[in-house]
Amino acid sequence: MKLSQFKFKLTEEQIALHPAKNRDESRLMVINRKTGEIEHRVFKEIINYFDDKDLFVFNDTRVFPARLYGNKEKTGAKIEVFLLRELNEEHRLWDVLVEPARKIRIGNKLYFGEDDSMVAEVIDNTTSRGRTLRFLYDGPHDEFKQSLYQLGETPLPIYIRRDVEPEDAERYQCIFARNEGAVVTPAAGLHFSRELFKRMEIKGIESGFVTLHSGLGNFREIDVEDLTKHKMDSEQLIVTPEFVQQLNNTKDEGHKVCAIGTSVMRALESAVSTNGHIKSYDGWTNKFIFPPYDFTVANSMVSNFHMPYSTMLMMVAAFGGYELVFEAYNTALKEGYRFGAYGDAMLIL
Repeated sequence: MKLSQFKFKLTEEQIALHPAKNRDESRLMVINRKTGEIEHRVFKEIINYFDDKDLFVFNDTRVFPARLYGNKEKTGAKIEVFLLRELNEEHRLWDVLVEPARKIRIGNKLYFGEDDSMVAEVIDNTTSRGRTLRFLYDGPHDEFKQSLYQLGETPLPIYIRRDVEPEDAERYQCIFARNEGAVVTPAAGLHFSRELFKRMEIKGIESGFVTLHSGLGNFREIDVEDLTKHKMDSEQLIVTPEFVQQLNNTKDEGHKVCAIGTSVMRALESAVSTNGHIKSYDGWTNKFIFPPYDFTVANSMVSNFHMPYSTMLMMVAAFGGYELVFEAYNTALKEGYRFGAYGDAMLIL
């Protein structure tokens, strides 16, 4: 398929700037691939579509406060640093993006915090905006991480055009998040509240977890019309043997598997083996899923409403069927659904 086939008109007003007051009370559009039927629900009603022993699969990655503001030595010029991942714990090396990139060169020292308490040195250029920083910090690693994160802000997506607020630290994080490493939250999981987990438990719906540390590649613009030529950024993926057994048993017993979000779907399809089973995985994946694609693991999925041209939209269209998903998106636009990470959700059956 072509990039231009994923264009649609989305106004600023339709992008959610804040989450719903209660996590599980955003809207839920339910689309049925067999019948083509589209229903309008509230998110917490999702459990009505599942039964005892069905399995919801979540991504338990934890977002860290990745956006830092500082200044450059000598000139005092204001700079923005976006932490991507820690490269070396012992030497405090980090892979980062910088802005304005043209002014930040190898050898420059960067200062962060009101009293310039955190200092980093640029030791390498990786891409036009990418740099490797060495943080100059004496003390235990845990203490360093804590100090660094106190200076950081929640990395809200660029399409949420407002300042970060204190509530974002909690609301841009899934309640089950536990393995730190993402700079993009698995947004479909944001709709799950403690109450909803309790109701799932009462109904016998099971929960399973994979870890995919979602990176900024999710928001990188695709610059090729022919989608077969697009390369996804690699992301770290961990699928444990315990979870593999849980999922494979669910499939063997004929129960449903629902992928909660595009990151989970990418994880499952990266770990696929034979007969709809998966195998354990500990490494990196750059799997790019777009139509047509034959899914073998999950038989339903939840996803938020995505931006035009995004790789997440392409995956949803691959799973739900291009025509049906675009019909659903047109309906969502007409019905005032909210788009983006803080917006409403879609369940594809």
